Amino acid sequence: MGLIEIILIGIGLAMDAFAVALGNAIAYPLTRKHRIGILAFFGGFQGLMPILGYFACGFFSDFIQKYTGLVVFFILAVIGGNMLYSGLKGKEEKMEDRFTLKVLFIQAIATSLDAFAVGITLHAGNANIIYSSVIIAVTTALVCFGALLIGRKCNALLGKKAEVLGGVILIAIGIKALF
Repeated sequence: MGLIEIILIGIGLAMDAFAVALGNAIAYPLTRKHRIGILAFFGGFQGLMPILGYFACGFFSDFIQKYTGLVVFFILAVIGGNMLYSGLKGKEEKMEDRFTLKVLFIQAIATSLDAFAVGITLHAGNANIIYSSVIIAVTTALVCFGALLIGRKCNALLGKKAEVLGGVILIAIGIKALF
């Protein structure tokens, strides 16, 4: 596989991460540390999962392909539902206190499960897995960087309604993962 094909795979894989990063940036007043964490976690997991899929090959492939949508739906629906509830309820808790390392870790896993299956495909195509994974990770980080820029502008425009919109976005991505 050539560079162009791997970049296109990376862009395709990054779309869920883009949407979740956008939702986070809309819903939360993210600090520089948060933004760097989003880029590192989303890019890192999108790069790591193809390697795991490449080496696990047939062992987990049936399970991952069968249940990925359900797992992604559950994780994003819970996180998005919590954001939606908090935004509508108007809790006094600071929004930045709810965007924790645990939430970021779970989001990164949820948005990168499909990359595991791509690792199986890369194995079948005899691709260089390290080269491919680095390209996928960098592509995801760049795509998410764009999402953070867009989301930051939306956060400033929406004010308190931003968390509700962020929650709706995460729930919608979860529902999309079912189909």
